[in-house]
Amino acid sequence: MAEENVDKFGRKLYTVTCSECGQETQVPFKPDGQRPVYCRDCFLKHRKPRRDFGRN
Repeated sequence: MAEENVDKFGRKLYTVTCSECGQETQVPFKPDGQRPVYCRDCFLKHRKPRRDFGRN
């Protein structure tokens, strides 16, 4: 019997194609087909910058 593909936290991984670069990648959620899915590199490009509260 084949072992299910899971991440280090035990979450099931789904193989998808990045909506931007076309690279095959794995994500820990089942894509709904309504929103783009990105590989790690493309996700970091699209992510909003974090605010640095209270640090100077």
